[in-house]
Amino acid sequence: AYFTLQVIYARRKHKVSPPATTGHPEFERIFRAQANCSEYFPIFISLLWVAGIFFHQGVIAACGLLYLYSRLRYFQGYAVAAQGRLGPLYASAWLLWLLVGLALAGLLAHFLQP
Repeated sequence: AYFTLQVIYARRKHKVSPPATTGHPEFERIFRAQANCSEYFPIFISLLWVAGIFFHQGVIAACGLLYLYSRLRYFQGYAVAAQGRLGPLYASAWLLWLLVGLALAGLLAHFLQP
C-alpha cells in the first residue's frame, strides 16, 4: 500500500494522469519500483508460506522481515536514482533464494522422514 500511495503522490506532483505511465523521470522510477515490487510479491508470499509451514516459523519470519526491509530500501533507492536500487535488489534476491532453500529443506525433511 505504501508503494502504491507513493505512485499516487508522484502522479499528482508531476501531473501524470492515469493511465499514462510515462512522464517525469522521477515518476517513472517510482512507478517502475512499485511495479517491480508487485511482480515479486506473489513469489515471496508463496515461498514464505511453504517455508513457514515446513521449516521453522521464527527463522522464516525473520527472513520475511529482512526481505520486506530490503524491498523498502530498493524502492527508496530506485526513487532517487536507478543505480540506487542495485544493492537492495541483490539482497532481496539472495533472501528469495534463501527462502527457496529453506522451503526445499523443510519439504524434504517432511516427506523423507520414516
